[in-house]
Order: sequence, then C-alpha cells, then structure tokens
Amino acid sequence: MTILLSDPRVRAVPVRDLGEPLVALDAALSPTRQLVRRGLADRLAAAHVALPSGIGLLVVEGHRPVAAQRAIVASYGAQVRAANPTVSVAEAERLTSRFVAPVGVAPHVAGAAVDLTLVDACGEELDLGTPIDATPEQSDGRCYFAADGIGADARAHRLLLARVLGGAGLVNYPTEWWHWSFGDRYWALSTGAPAALYGPVDVPVAA
Repeated sequence: MTILLSDPRVRAVPVRDLGEPLVALDAALSPTRQLVRRGLADRLAAAHVALPSGIGLLVVEGHRPVAAQRAIVASYGAQVRAANPTVSVAEAERLTSRFVAPVGVAPHVAGAAVDLTLVDACGEELDLGTPIDATPEQSDGRCYFAADGIGADARAHRLLLARVLGGAGLVNYPTEWWHWSFGDRYWALSTGAPAALYGPVDVPVAA
C-alpha cells in the first residue's frame, strides 16, 4: 500500500537538520538554477553522470517557499473537495496529499526534493508517460510511478530514473514519477533512517 505524505507515520519522523545551505544546481542539470540542499545537489550530480551517454537530467523545481506550498495545497485541495463533495475532511486531505504535501512534511519546503525528467542530447524531454505535474485526475492515474497504461519507452525511462536516482540515494514519491527526494521525512521513513536530515527552510541562501 502506498504511503502518502499525509500519513501520521511521516509526521512522526523526527528532524535533525544538518544545517546545510541551499545551493544553486549547475546549469547543466537545471537551466533555472533551482536551489536544493548541498547533499541533494551532490547526489543529483552523481546520478546525472551515471546516465547513458546522450541522456541527462532536467530539474525543473527544487526548493519551494512555505507560502508557495500553502498556495498549492489550497488550490489543489479545493479541486479535490469540489470533485468529492461528500468526503470527510481527513479523506480530502489524504486525497490532496497524493499530489501536494502538507506544509509541515513537504520535501520541497526543506530543499530536499526535486521535480525532474530526462532529456536527450538536444535538451528535448523524453517520453515519461505524462507531463510533469499532471494530477491523478488529469492523467487518469498515469502520474503514479508504477502506473499501467503508459508506453514501453515511458516505462523504460521511468526505470532508468529509478536506477540512477535510487543508486544515488534518492527516493521517489510513488504518486508522482517526477518527484524524488533525499534527507526529508518521507525519505527517512522509506529508508529506515532514524531521522530526517533536513527540515523546512524559508530563506534561500545561495552558494
């Protein structure tokens, strides 16, 4: 059974923040120079060089300010409630957390997560089955990493992501093939680590 970010087990994980700064990713990984914690930046660089020749990572989002996270939660939560008007508050929160994390446990707010995809040598995005940020409703569930109904190329590309990012120590949020993290509470629960390495950070400090 998929553990969602709203699960009480995620919130129960303690945070022992290493105090690492947010650093800008190399332009080869992220043309917009997204900010992430230094430990995650190092692991993304290692995953990038582990890819086959002619394929690269493209990071489109890293650290997200608390206010931006709250806005996304509110917007998507309203969509969920409109589509499911009879569900309880708790169930609406669970459904919302398939796509966006509660602020207190959000990996992006900790600078511990990235949204990314694969690109070819010309920088064109490869087929991963859905666009980044496709909601479960928009994609008919194909945004889930292990979803059925995607083509052979998309499946191979997702498995390649899993091999290089998992090999670098990152974990995937299984409802979003593009979301990978290191050092946050979800990562700690997934890997059995005693504590998260990174907690929320709201003041970007570039290297």
